[in-house]
Amino acid sequence: ARAIIAEIPEAVVGIGTVLNADDLRRAQALGARFAVSPGATPELLDAAAASDLPLLPGVATASELMQARARGFDLLKFFPAEQSGGIPMLRALAGPFPHTRFCPTGGVSAANAATWLAEPNVIAVGGSWLCPASDVKAGNWEVITGRCVDAMKSLRRK
Repeated sequence: ARAIIAEIPEAVVGIGTVLNADDLRRAQALGARFAVSPGATPELLDAAAASDLPLLPGVATASELMQARARGFDLLKFFPAEQSGGIPMLRALAGPFPHTRFCPTGGVSAANAATWLAEPNVIAVGGSWLCPASDVKAGNWEVITGRCVDAMKSLRRK
C-alpha cells in the first residue's frame, strides 16, 4: 500500500483486512484513505468511531448491523454476502434498516455483480474476481487493469 500511495498519489487507496484497532492505526499510518473489515467487533467499531480514517465494517446479521449503527455507521460491508442469505437477506434487512447502505462481498462475481448493484440499498460491490491472487502474484497488471475496465464499463448504471 505504501508504494501505491507514494507512486500514484491520485489513487484512493483503502486497506483491508482490518481486524482490530491496531490494524486500523497501521492502515492510517500507511496513508490509507479508508479501511475495510470483514466484521465489526465492539473494539474495532469504537476505534473507528474515534478515528479520522473511514471504516467499512462488515456485517452479516441484524444484530451486527445494529451494533454498527449504534456507533454511527450507516454504510456497511455485507459479508459473506452470498453465504449469508444473498439478495433475499439484504432485502429483509432493508425493512427495519431503510437508511443503511451496503457493499456486498463474498460470492459476488462478474456474473452477478449487476444484479447486486440493482438493489436500492447497494452502493457498490467487491469481489476477488477483479484481482485474483494468482494474477497479483504473477504481476499480471495489464490483465487486472483490463478486467477492472471491463467491469466498470459493463456495470455502469444507466
